[in-house]
Amino acid sequence: MKNLHFCFMFSQLQSAISDSSTLPPVAIETAAQHLSKVVQICFQHHEPARAVVVFDRNSELACALTAAYQIALPHARFVDFDSHTPAEVRQQLESLQAGDLAVLVQSTNFRMDAYRIRVELFKQGLKVIEHPHLGRMSGQQALLYLDSLAYDPTYYRTVGRGLKRYIDAANRAVVDSGGAQLVFEGPLEDAKLNIGDYSDMKNWGGQFPIGEVFTEAKDLASVSGKVRIFVFGDTQFSVNRPEHPITLVVEQGQVVQVLDSNPEFDEVIRKIREDEGVVWVRELGFGLNRAFDHERVVRDIGTYERMCGIHLSLGAKHGSYGKPHIKRGEGKYHVDVFAITESVLLGEHCVFRDGAWIV
Repeated sequence: MKNLHFCFMFSQLQSAISDSSTLPPVAIETAAQHLSKVVQICFQHHEPARAVVVFDRNSELACALTAAYQIALPHARFVDFDSHTPAEVRQQLESLQAGDLAVLVQSTNFRMDAYRIRVELFKQGLKVIEHPHLGRMSGQQALLYLDSLAYDPTYYRTVGRGLKRYIDAANRAVVDSGGAQLVFEGPLEDAKLNIGDYSDMKNWGGQFPIGEVFTEAKDLASVSGKVRIFVFGDTQFSVNRPEHPITLVVEQGQVVQVLDSNPEFDEVIRKIREDEGVVWVRELGFGLNRAFDHERVVRDIGTYERMCGIHLSLGAKHGSYGKPHIKRGEGKYHVDVFAITESVLLGEHCVFRDGAWIV
């Protein structure tokens, strides 16, 4: 009787979620195919391992993504975050065992008092797929997000590992943003991968969509030149696309001048300088996700960070790499800015040209 009741409730839920989605059914079906690959290839999730999907219905993208997961994970337990107390949601997640899968589909991001969801799930040994801030993207942007979930293991793993080899061996790097060059005159930190292969990592999973290799200069002062950016993350953590590209003038790793700025970017720079004294250039990110480019843009900065091309971070904050003059936890800002990427050199190797990675 209990199993029959569960099936009845699941059928009701599936109908309610499908009816709530305003995106085309074909988009949801395609997304389900993408997620099936993610679940099977990236997470190696197969029965009898269990899965719990915690979702909300507060945005069209959250509804569409939940409907897609109902196809990709038909045996999962689905928990409506807004219909349960935090304690009940925690109980469902804590019932999972190491190696099981937890999926978080969030229009914003779920709050459960002091319970740090992803951290606690990793402590349980769970595999975690997190989709935050879905409410920031609707309509065409929601469709781009669903496209970005496509997983091509040959592309991501070949290009990602190839870039890591070049990055780790390079003693110089140049980002050409159309007449302006930002030069890294020295070695880079060992690159870190976000390519959907967690087999050698402590934690299995993270925020989706994926597709990134990142590093930074070992000596931040070795970075100088100019870089033209076409998008930046504003003070609301949203993508801001100025009418004209903004040029950053960098000397010894610090932004010393900004040309052709707009008021929103001026405010970003002002806040960093006010709280940190200087504006450091830290992360050098190599985005791999081909769903996003110069024209295919979404509002959420954490999603667009995977854009195919180069992004940098401004501000002292970067938890992945320590620096002798910047204590861990000391930096307050990590602001992503996106370079017009004409070409990228790692050592003598050109690894990006004509909008694509050459690895």
